[in-house]
Amino acid sequence: MTDRLESRDKVTGQARYAFEYQVENVAYASAVQASVGKGEVRSVDAEAALRLPGVLAVLSCEDPPRLSDTSDGELALFQSRTVSYRGQFVAAVVGETLETAREGARLVRVEYATETPDVTLRADHPGLYKPDKVNPVFPADTGQGEPEDAFRNSAVRVNVTYTTPAEHNNPMEPHTTLAQWHGDGSLTLYDSTQGASFVQATIAGIFGLDPSQVRVVSPHVGGGFGSKGTPRPNVVLAALAARAVGRPVKFAVPRQQMFATTGYRTPTIQRVRLGADADGRLNAIFHEVFEQTSTVKEFAEQTATPTRVMYQAPNRHTSHRVVALDVPTPSWMRAPGETPGMYALESAIDELAIAVGIDPIELRVRNDTDREPESGLPFSSRNLVACLREGADRFGWDGRDPAPGVRREGRKLIGTGVASSTYPAYLMPSKATARAEPDGTFTVRIAAADIGTGARTALGLIAAETLKADLDQVKVEIGDSSLPRASVAGGSAGTASWGTAVVRACEALRSELNGLVAGGHGGSLHTENGSLPPEGVEASADTTAEIKARDEYARHAFGAQFAEVEVDADTGEIRVRRMLGVFAAGRIINPKTARSQFIGGMTMGIGMALMEESVMDAEFGDYLNRDLAQYHVPACADVRDIDAAWVEESDPHLNPLGSKGIGEIGIVGAAAAVGNAVHHATGIRFRDLPLTPARLLREL
Repeated sequence: MTDRLESRDKVTGQARYAFEYQVENVAYASAVQASVGKGEVRSVDAEAALRLPGVLAVLSCEDPPRLSDTSDGELALFQSRTVSYRGQFVAAVVGETLETAREGARLVRVEYATETPDVTLRADHPGLYKPDKVNPVFPADTGQGEPEDAFRNSAVRVNVTYTTPAEHNNPMEPHTTLAQWHGDGSLTLYDSTQGASFVQATIAGIFGLDPSQVRVVSPHVGGGFGSKGTPRPNVVLAALAARAVGRPVKFAVPRQQMFATTGYRTPTIQRVRLGADADGRLNAIFHEVFEQTSTVKEFAEQTATPTRVMYQAPNRHTSHRVVALDVPTPSWMRAPGETPGMYALESAIDELAIAVGIDPIELRVRNDTDREPESGLPFSSRNLVACLREGADRFGWDGRDPAPGVRREGRKLIGTGVASSTYPAYLMPSKATARAEPDGTFTVRIAAADIGTGARTALGLIAAETLKADLDQVKVEIGDSSLPRASVAGGSAGTASWGTAVVRACEALRSELNGLVAGGHGGSLHTENGSLPPEGVEASADTTAEIKARDEYARHAFGAQFAEVEVDADTGEIRVRRMLGVFAAGRIINPKTARSQFIGGMTMGIGMALMEESVMDAEFGDYLNRDLAQYHVPACADVRDIDAAWVEESDPHLNPLGSKGIGEIGIVGAAAAVGNAVHHATGIRFRDLPLTPARLLREL
């Protein structure tokens, strides 16, 4: 149970975030957003802004700044007069102070030629199409057997449609960049990002630079949940502004502007059909998904992919259809694909259990499998049943009355629900170095990102174990693109990917030192031939070849979520009384931060189930709730009793650590568990998230 290595720095304010870096002669940028949902910029009148004392420059399509790569439409700022969605950045003002820049942005006048935007996702939209792939590289459609015939001939059938709304990530720290150009043409970016190496490569391409000319500094990040996994317009805007005025420029996206420019989870419409025999064994599974992307670039979320993993059935079909609307481009949000997809699948499984008349845990156990149903690959490990059984014991599932709507305490209806969780166990190529210092300490370097997950601490523990040293003898340096290249903090792959590189670098160092063992605290290291050289001894590792050579297995983490809710029969208000998650995620490196990650994901799942919803204005093409006063996320009062546990799992087919990712699986299945509990409490099946009092009262 190790405390975070940076915890004191964070609570005392010593940890620096992107906006807090001090540079001389800094200026500030403020963005102007499109006020129409579709059209073209006819003119940009910047005269009033330029007359304002302290305004240094106005950037817009009237004088497009030079960019070398404009292939990513979201990052090709001011290169076109086309307005693709309301809120798109169409100009920017640079000022001596933040207040001046914002006032200058208010004074910029933009004239548009407008068109009516198309912003509403529907399952019969004529523009729906089959994408070539869904995120990241999965086929859009899969199929086996004769699912239509099998479904039609099944003794028990479920045919239902679920919807989930657009949701926004809303990390505590907004998307922020401080850009500084240097006399040699190089660029330094202090950026709030989940991947310094990726930002370095992307920005170098956009500005026609060699990657070595771009340095991205990001040792501390105030959350991301996927929204900082790829560069956003703020990075390009800050760099353009700094180049235009010849000074460092800071740009932090205001909370209200984040809703249009920093990504969100696509809304979904999901039709699920399940066919089973009288004992609940699945014969047919259909999962058809409809979702949106933008006209700027395609992002197709992999919503149906967890259905390809979860339960055995000889006849199967999954599909994704996407429509390009006049909206911002959706992107990653914690467990993209798995989160909305498992809400639909696990809700439908609950409906099937009721239709068959067996316990929902027993139904899942009956349809368990030791091979990935569609690929046929064996699972490297799969302990879903263990999670369900362990969770049932801990939660007190036995004695639950299966009949819905019968347990009541005064005006409160009480119910319990369960849902399964899954997430892939990814492993991405990364590099790392490990150095033995003459003073008896070690330094590990890798361009990893700690977005609040405890990655810095986990890597320190991994290095210390491999080097057979104490944790306080190990210094971990991360969050800088000048360090060895690392994969993005995403896909729950950080600890596994970076940790593998760290293990290999530390093993190489031990070999280099020929078995040298560290001395005590502050002691010196000695080889057979004497002390280390003044510069120390360093070794490096690159895991690319090792990852390519791995045997083929289906590698996934699994879990089970349990929820007890109370529903006020008079007001429709739902409260989650208690929630439990039990997970099988390989070896847990640091139980303290791991529990925090599981609970954080489950808390987001409560938000998804009960309150999170980005509401689109169908007429003007804009999200109506654009701050945390209107876009509701769970607060302490909403999370009464929440706990996480895990089953011991040994999996030799993963990585040297034996670990699987934990950052995202906590949210997967959580909303379904709450929704299933609400059905058990009320006897009414609600299939559209979020489950707000307004939605419940219509049925109660």
